[in-house]
Amino acid sequence: MGRPDFEELEVYRLAEKLANEIWHIVKEWDRFAKDTIGKQIVRSADSVCANIAEGRGRYNFQDNRRFIKIARGSLYETISWLRLAYSRQLLTSEQVDKLKPIIDELPPKLNAYLKSRSN
Repeated sequence: MGRPDFEELEVYRLAEKLANEIWHIVKEWDRFAKDTIGKQIVRSADSVCANIAEGRGRYNFQDNRRFIKIARGSLYETISWLRLAYSRQLLTSEQVDKLKPIIDELPPKLNAYLKSRSN
């Protein structure tokens, strides 16, 4: 079986980077923080990658676009959870500074990818 082509997508690689960065941050939190907000952030960040991959595997423009939109929604959910984590002092300024460039780059990349999948 060959390498899946979604792995070639820059937007996928960027989403995967965000998900992995979040994972490494959350795994250091105390149990209560992990069980509440931590799991939500990890799930929503992982969902961005998973939906890009699933949409790519559909080989149908309409399905692919639908999954890109779901990925975009999951990204915004992730951003919301990160804002809450920061306001609850679970994220340091340094961690936010590390995540911010990825978060700033992903929405335009997802929108460009969505636009490229138009009929």
